[in-house]
Amino acid sequence: MRAIKYMLAAAIVLAGCGAARAEPVKIRLAYIVPVSNWATMLFQKPGLAKHLGKSYTFEAVHFQGTPQLVQAQAINELEIGDHGYSSLVFGIVNAGLNLRVIADELQDGVPGYYSNQYLVRKDSPIKTVDDLKGKILGVNAKGSGTDIPMRAMLRKHNISDSDVTIVEAPIPAMPAMLADRKIDLGALPLPFTADPRVKANDRILFQQRDAAGISPLAFWAARASWIAKHRAALVDFLEDVLRQERWYLDPANHKEAMEIAARVGKHPPAFYDHWLYVKDGEDGDYYRDPNGIPNLDAIQANVELQHKLGFAKQTIDVRKYTDLSLIKEAAARLN
Repeated sequence: MRAIKYMLAAAIVLAGCGAARAEPVKIRLAYIVPVSNWATMLFQKPGLAKHLGKSYTFEAVHFQGTPQLVQAQAINELEIGDHGYSSLVFGIVNAGLNLRVIADELQDGVPGYYSNQYLVRKDSPIKTVDDLKGKILGVNAKGSGTDIPMRAMLRKHNISDSDVTIVEAPIPAMPAMLADRKIDLGALPLPFTADPRVKANDRILFQQRDAAGISPLAFWAARASWIAKHRAALVDFLEDVLRQERWYLDPANHKEAMEIAARVGKHPPAFYDHWLYVKDGEDGDYYRDPNGIPNLDAIQANVELQHKLGFAKQTIDVRKYTDLSLIKEAAARLN
């Protein structure tokens, strides 16, 4: 009996040593646009992340557009995709990924907040969407969250894909491509439309909300099997994320937040005055939910629009691919 007790005690000690040696969970989070996407801004303010290096490690991974991050998740080179409604469908339907929406990041076109801008040169003869026939249109990636609304706007004006030339280009290059007349229209998100040179040289032809209403432009999705395996570390990560996001969203921290954004984005601090600070719909920021709760109705509506326009071969029930229990548990720790 005494020998059994010793064996049990030894097993408990060994188990404890094994737990102590457990490696933190690797979390790689995608981003498309520096500063606008949270991945680039997380962990820039010391002291706000309580679990980093303990239960998880973090890496921000850049992609030109959301379709590319689907490929990365498919081959396990990315844990959390910074998806839009278009790539969510592509990931589930085309790539066969059993994804779950776990948290919101930003929403385009919420009344009173920013909406992506589709710009032409100020001296361009293009005055209306109808004038885009025969023109060259620039997007960051075909099938992205800015490409599909642009095509939806074209459809509203009876313009088919064959009536225009759509080219892919890095977002930072589009203002120069407009200036050099390599494209006639460019799809630009924040912070690039806040550049004084863009404001001086270009004008808005239409905005994303005009084509798609409220667009859940960025939300986080991970594979269900990975979530189940690493749930505790993921909740720790989301707790740290919410704590940081709330610090950034606090107007009292706006000056310091601008300075951090300037360092990350490599522009003067005034360039980011709009960021997290809503002045009005054109010069403000996207809507960001302080509790990280996505607008599932808006995601579903955009998924249906994508299918209706023929950009996706089938639709999905978004709620079947959603797990908000993690972000709610994380928020409950802070509330």
